[in-house]
Amino acid sequence: MRKILILAVLACVITAFAFASDFTVQTISGSAEREANGQRIAIKAGEILSGDTVIHTGSNASLVLRASTGRTITVPASQNGTVADLTRSGVRIGGNVTQVNTDAAARTTTGAVTASARASDVAGDLDIAAE
Repeated sequence: MRKILILAVLACVITAFAFASDFTVQTISGSAEREANGQRIAIKAGEILSGDTVIHTGSNASLVLRASTGRTITVPASQNGTVADLTRSGVRIGGNVTQVNTDAAARTTTGAVTASARASDVAGDLDIAAE
């Protein structure tokens, strides 16, 4: 039981260390900003960001970050969130539209068909006064 407790504590420490690491901005292309004291400040190459720093990348921007562990992570365009969340491995919900097919929407059809019903047509079928 004691071994399990020690392993659990060790796992928590390692996990906390991994997510609390600092990240150095290796390269930046486009517009990227970080939040500090309620303001957005442009991010520069060589800057060190902590895991809880909130960043925003523009629509044509990307950041290459190097974690203190040596791992390199690319943050793509149009992302908002903390550095730790944006650099976490695994499935990330969200994304960018890279191709739009508007061919079907641009086509026009001839002889559009509509359906309608008029209240006067239905009222003739019912004898409401007889009830």
